[in-house]
Amino acid sequence: MGKLLYGTSGIEIEFDDRTLTHLQIVIAAKLRRKESFFFSWKDDPAIGDGRSSIWLDSSIPLYFKFAGGRVPAINREWLDILTASSNGSGGLQFTEEPGAPGTNGSGNGHNGASGPATVR
Repeated sequence: MGKLLYGTSGIEIEFDDRTLTHLQIVIAAKLRRKESFFFSWKDDPAIGDGRSSIWLDSSIPLYFKFAGGRVPAINREWLDILTASSNGSGGLQFTEEPGAPGTNGSGNGHNGASGPATVR
């Protein structure tokens, strides 16, 4: 599992490396343009099965820590979905990878590869 470390708060948000790579691309593109936004995701059932959000701004340090050494293949369709979400009034809403096992192609299901996030 990779981690997104948020600012100096000590908050660590865990995602698998594939998911974290796609999120990094979308988040970096927004912050490069100095666009601030919310990032929201569904929490893992182990920590309450709720939802969490953080405010992302170019002034807040982010650290992306990947567990593996290889960069995964990029799914253009998923990037487009995440980017479109990030441009909406609700900010970036994490959704599952389209076509991944367990999603029925909807991008809203749960699977072990890119499921809910764990916040520590």
